[in-house]
Amino acid sequence: MTSETVQRRATGAGRLSTQDWTTRALQLLVDEGVGAVKVARLCRELGVTKGSFYWHFHDLEALKKAVADRWCAETRVALSEMASLGDLPPLERIRIMATQLVDDRSWSVERALRDWARSDEQVAATIADSEQHVFGLVQDALEQLGHDSRSARMRAGLLTYAGIGFAHGQQSLPKPTLEDIDDLVNFLSSEIEARRP
Repeated sequence: MTSETVQRRATGAGRLSTQDWTTRALQLLVDEGVGAVKVARLCRELGVTKGSFYWHFHDLEALKKAVADRWCAETRVALSEMASLGDLPPLERIRIMATQLVDDRSWSVERALRDWARSDEQVAATIADSEQHVFGLVQDALEQLGHDSRSARMRAGLLTYAGIGFAHGQQSLPKPTLEDIDDLVNFLSSEIEARRP
């Protein structure tokens, strides 16, 4: 939802909701970092007074907590959906997870939230849970492909660290294409594939 959409809702359809506030705050966080999330700026961009802000939140920290809570809840839903990939063949599961690495929005959110996690324990804990969950899904899929646990763990680590690296190197390194991601997945599974008759 853009700030223009929220502003139209504020002027046309009554008060803003908590979700309206957290949507705009999260967008500012992604675009400019946590330092850009300020009460006066949010009110100006949403076309409302500070009274509207304080109707929903005790202070700026309460808004940040609401943003963190919302992001954490959305992340848990996404992780649950990822777990439902278990019905697919293991290599296809890995490919689906890996293709998320070329999503520009995911990279932007990832960078912003990792920066925020340095000062917010709840966000840091959710990022850690997310990483462990994804790592486990990839490792399990690699074991199903025939890798022993040591090899699967190492390869799952390579893919997980690649995802983190893609997020942070996006602005200075070439952006991987879907073909690059496919090559990476093939590389990680090639040893076992080569052994198969």
